[in-house]
Order: sequence, then C-alpha cells, then structure tokens
Amino acid sequence: MRSLKFAGVLLAVGLSLASGTALADEVLRIKPSGDVKALDPLLGSDSMARNYGYMVYDTLFAVDASLTIKPQMVDTWSKSEDGKTYTFTLRDGLKFSDGSPVTSADVIASLKRWSANDSLGQQMTQKGAAWSEVDARTFTLTLSEPWGFVLEALGKPGAPVPFIMPARVASVTPPNEAVKDYTGSGPFVFLANEWVPGAKLAFAKNPHYVPRKEPASGLAGGKIAKMDRVEWLIIPDQQTALDALRKGEIDIDEDLAADLIPLAEDSEGVDVAKQDEIGVAQQIRINTVQPPFDNPLVRKALLTAVNGEDFLAAVITDPSQGVACQSFYSCGSPYATPEGYPKPDIEKARAIVAESGYDGTPAVLLDATENANIHAFVTVADQLLRDIGIKTRVDAMDWATVTSRRQSKEPVDKGGWSIFISGPGGLDYLEPVGHLGLRSNCEKAWFGWPCDAEIEAMRTEFANLSDEQARKTLAEKIQLRAIETVPYVPIGTQYQIRAHRDNLAGILTPPAPVYWNIERK
Repeated sequence: MRSLKFAGVLLAVGLSLASGTALADEVLRIKPSGDVKALDPLLGSDSMARNYGYMVYDTLFAVDASLTIKPQMVDTWSKSEDGKTYTFTLRDGLKFSDGSPVTSADVIASLKRWSANDSLGQQMTQKGAAWSEVDARTFTLTLSEPWGFVLEALGKPGAPVPFIMPARVASVTPPNEAVKDYTGSGPFVFLANEWVPGAKLAFAKNPHYVPRKEPASGLAGGKIAKMDRVEWLIIPDQQTALDALRKGEIDIDEDLAADLIPLAEDSEGVDVAKQDEIGVAQQIRINTVQPPFDNPLVRKALLTAVNGEDFLAAVITDPSQGVACQSFYSCGSPYATPEGYPKPDIEKARAIVAESGYDGTPAVLLDATENANIHAFVTVADQLLRDIGIKTRVDAMDWATVTSRRQSKEPVDKGGWSIFISGPGGLDYLEPVGHLGLRSNCEKAWFGWPCDAEIEAMRTEFANLSDEQARKTLAEKIQLRAIETVPYVPIGTQYQIRAHRDNLAGILTPPAPVYWNIERK
C-alpha cells in the first residue's frame, strides 16, 4: 500500500506537471537516495544532510576529481616556517544567499561550531587551534604545534563537512542543535516555504553566489547552477521512482536498487553509471554502550561471523558493483590491509558467543525499509546473529527515523538500539585520522560511541608522521587494535549506481552527489 508521504510526492509531481514546470528546461527533478531529517549539515555525520549542505553552502577548500585539495572560498593562503600559523584570504565578492558579504567572522564562527562535531576538527582543537580575524577577508589559524592535516580538514568531503554559514547563525546555535536559519554560502538557496517533510525539498539558483573561474571538478572549481530550480522528490518505492524516470517525470534517480539496474539499462532515454569511483563503506554499526554489544567478545563474535561477500550478494547483481574488504580501511585506500583480520567462521563465532557469557539480551536492528540495500543487509545480519546464538528483534522504520533513534543511548527495552547499517562515503575511511568508523573517543565518537584510548593515541600519532612507510606500519597497528575492540564491523565497498535522462550533460561524479554544472543537451 502506498504511504501518505508517497502520495504527497505524487501530488507534488502532478501539480508541477499541471502547471507545466515539469517540462521547463530550468527545472531539475531528482529522487535522492534518502530523506533529510535535520537541515543542518554541521550537526553530525548523516550523508543526506551532507548532500543538502553541498546545495546550500560552500567550503574554504574542496577536493577535485583527483581528490586533490584545492582552494574554494579561499583566494590565497600561506603557512609560517614553523608550521604553526596559517593565514587565509577569502575571494573577493563572496556573499551569502541574502546578499550579505561573507566575512572572516562568519568563517571563524562556522569552523568553531563544526569543530565540536567533527573528528578532524576535534583534533585541530587539541592542537590548540586559535582563530583570529585580521580583517573582513583575512583570518589566521594558530596551532600550539604543527599538524599535517589542516588543509585536509578544511577541505574534507565527508560528513560533517566544514560548511560556511553566517556568524549570526553559527555563533548562537549550539553544536548539538539544528539551525533554523538556512541562509547559505553555496550555489543554491533552500526554499523553506516549499519544504514538505518526507516528500519534497526545493532549491533555487542563488543569485548572489560567485563561482570560481576554474571548470567544475569533483567538489571543487566553478559551481555554476545551470538550472534555475532543483527539486528533491522523496519517493520511497524504488520501482515507482524508476518508472517516473522512464516517463520523464524526474530527471535523476540516485542510488538505484541493484535489481532494477538491468531494467534501467534497457530503458529508452535513460543512462546508467556509477555515482562516484570511491564507493561507500558499508558497515554494521554497533552500540558499544548497551548490552549485548557492550561486551567486546560479543562484538568480536560478530566480526568473526561476517562474510562481506554474503552481504553484498544480497544487493548486487554484478561483481563490479561492490567488493568485500577484510580491512578497516576502504578497499581503495593505500592503507587497506588484511593484517590480523579474522576469516569468516560461523562455528568460531558461535564459540566466542558462548565464551562471552551472553545473557540473552536481544540485539535490536534498525531497519530502514525504504532503502533496498539497508533492508537486505539487515535481513542478512538478523539471520547471521541468530545463527551464532544471539537473539534479535528487527524494528522497521524509515531512514530519517533511524538517524533520529540512533542518537539514543537507552537500553533496547527503553527505545534504544543495538545495530544500524550504514554506508558512509569511502573517503571517510581511507586513513586513520579522518576515519569516521575508527573514532574511539567515547562520547565524541560516532553513534555507537566506541571508547579506546589506545586507538585514539595512535590516530593522533598518525597525523604527526610524514614518512609514508611509517604511516602504513602504524595503520596496521591501529587495525590490529580495532580487531580487538571492534568499534564496528566492515562489510565492504559498494558503488552507488545512478540512472538519469540521457538529455542531461555535465553530471559530475564526486564522492557526494552534486547538481551544479548540469544542463540539458
């Protein structure tokens, strides 16, 4: 049965068609991979909030198509000889979507708020980061000691991204509360008056945005909004979304379900391709502060039981669409290593559960049923847990509810959770410093809140190394420790597939889907 939210989407599309705007070249309609729960990309690690952020905000630096850090809002920058002081100057003429100028004060307020929620930001703070305003366009960062990841932090593409918002917003909104003023610094303006939660988000070209002169590349370069308007239509049913694409009612269908790829490929007027070349780091995220996974042996049993190939086989039809990684680092990372990683062994996992003293507390799995991948992965995980002797309960919901409920630290019998499955961008899993999943700094870690001082000390040490071989050696040591503490369980790298109308040109393939540079042929 179609949900009321889905009916709302159909109504929104129908009204647009009736008014003729669906056929207008300046309107781009997209079925995104999920819904946006909180309209604040600095709030946490949700990928949909990040994707929304790239529409509305800009960054000081960004990665290009080769993953090289490039200036974005910054015009020029320099570093002192002792490596402790950075000076940045903004490009001339930068404005927010309300027409007010972007100033050093806005940048500093935004980065201070971002630093409270981001791993690299937190590490920068630990290095004594002090931001100072020189003038309206120039500001400095002073550290108590050199740190090699400053530009990587300011240009990181993974959530939470250090987006720049007005100081009047960033300075008064606590890091754990969502902003209510959506004034942005990016190529589009969020049309809050048209927002239908769970059904539709709309954006208009930002008339005040000043793009860089270089061609668009990855998340860097000239972000030129070639469409006057972009609409995100939340369509939970994947088949219905593809049908809408084939009829020309929408232009882009993100994160296409694997079983629908052959149908999309055979459709007239439709092209199919990878959304990016990095993929997502599919994983089982574990609540380490509540039973049963507060017990490290129970976590290790799950790590020992999981065969990434079995999980991926449940959602992909072509081996090129994903690969299992027996490593805590993304498959494409220079630090990916099988060192110490256990081979999948159900019998051994069952024995570890018996050894752990598991008391029968059920593992509660959060199932985002509208997401075909997550639902399939949860189904496999549910059976696997029962196979190794752990009781389970699967709670069905949408992804927006998962992102809300995973914040709870309550026991499972009081609305808490044990497992959710997610695929953060693989870029967040390439190296230990910015590694979202390996963060083990307790209350400040990602949902699941793993806590291990040894991993944190090694991650800090990694950022201070310049020798590549020394970095690889330390990355292996971090993996060996993670195998003991099990902050999460890797599944593998999965490539997201996008289908789009073949009359579109200029679609970019960075680690996050973006909608500037797109035009009709």
